[in-house]
Amino acid sequence: SDNFPTRYLVNDAAVLAGIPNVQASVYRFDGQLSVFDAARGPCYSCLFPEPPPAELVPSCAEGGVLGMLPGILGSLQALEVIKLILNCGEPLIGRLLTFDGLRGTFRELRVRKDADCAVCGAGSTLRAPRAGAAHKPDACGVAGEDAAAVPGISVEELAAELQRGSPPHLIDVREPGEYDIACIAGALLIPLSELPVRLANLDANSTYIITCHRGGRSRRACALLRAAGFEHVRILEGGVDAWAE
Repeated sequence: SDNFPTRYLVNDAAVLAGIPNVQASVYRFDGQLSVFDAARGPCYSCLFPEPPPAELVPSCAEGGVLGMLPGILGSLQALEVIKLILNCGEPLIGRLLTFDGLRGTFRELRVRKDADCAVCGAGSTLRAPRAGAAHKPDACGVAGEDAAAVPGISVEELAAELQRGSPPHLIDVREPGEYDIACIAGALLIPLSELPVRLANLDANSTYIITCHRGGRSRRACALLRAAGFEHVRILEGGVDAWAE
């Protein structure tokens, strides 16, 4: 699956049905694999109780994945399934296998069952798989209405404002490699994934214009800043792509 609501939904169903959940994920050049079996070890929610905030979930265009990784991790998933069916070997229960594609190396991490897990813990009241809404779909990379309604500024308006005596501060939330290819002069590079931990370095009273490639990441960054108390924030409509044109 390529989204968090589905992963949590499958985990709920597997725990309720009493069957193992062979789960893998890939991102850029890395992968993770584990067998979540609540009867013999942790479930997916023991390891990841909540989905990540929307501003930290990159789209495929932003993050991407090396094309061979799904094949590698998928084959390992199939191997774990066969081991479970034949009841042989040592399934990855309570173990998280990580793969570094660039280095060609594997690591194994121990994962413990969470006694207070809302899904498989002793006090769980789960009786049916929860729908995606129960797992905050807005926190799984899907921009909500608030994010879509953030105020914007056109490239022409920005060009005029940059000529004034007190121009707004520009923040580019793309990745360094994208920034090196094309950027707006004077823009401060803060990748979206780093923005939450760098808020303390920004002045909430200043005016900021957020830009990215075409606007998707800018909306999420603007929503994050506004939630943190930054009131004077706008996005560049069309992003660096429109500025270049």
